[in-house]
Amino acid sequence: MIELVFATGNSYKIKEVYEILGDSFQIKGLKDIGCTEEIPETQGTIQGNAIQKAQYVFDHYGGLNCFSEDTGLEVYAINNEPGVDTAYYAGPQRDANDNMNLLLQKLADKDDRKARFRTVIALILNGNLHTFEGIVEGEISLEKKGNGGFGYDPIFIPEGYEQSFGELPSSVKNEISHRGRAVAKLVDFLRAI
Repeated sequence: MIELVFATGNSYKIKEVYEILGDSFQIKGLKDIGCTEEIPETQGTIQGNAIQKAQYVFDHYGGLNCFSEDTGLEVYAINNEPGVDTAYYAGPQRDANDNMNLLLQKLADKDDRKARFRTVIALILNGNLHTFEGIVEGEISLEKKGNGGFGYDPIFIPEGYEQSFGELPSSVKNEISHRGRAVAKLVDFLRAI
């Protein structure tokens, strides 16, 4: 069984990825390896942040096999905002409701509400770096709908659906989401080695 450290302290993300990966892999979070510090995310791109976080864990925790992800919500009508600043869109408090409220406010007079979620996973396995990308197209709803998921899930409606990620069962979301698609590529890669 391959043991991997997922370079996140976000318990929702750990749960979501574990549900997708299943029992073929042993996943540890940052707390499991004693990492309590804030891992830097200072790059200007989603891919850059994902690589930076994985590299940090690899460099500071004895070369452990690890992966990290960074996700951005890109709304076309407002120059792909919030993008790399998705988590901090409304400020350093990283509050999901504040972020959603700010985005809905910025889109109040916009007819084009098309958007996409993009996830990049950076895997460092035996010292080698690999990246995997997952994208889901959709649109931003007029209001929050549903209590499931986390982050912007209550306002993102994936293409081909009428419900937001916040309304869809986690099994459906995990199958079609940006993170689900990136993790599926990660799994395919790991199973092939």
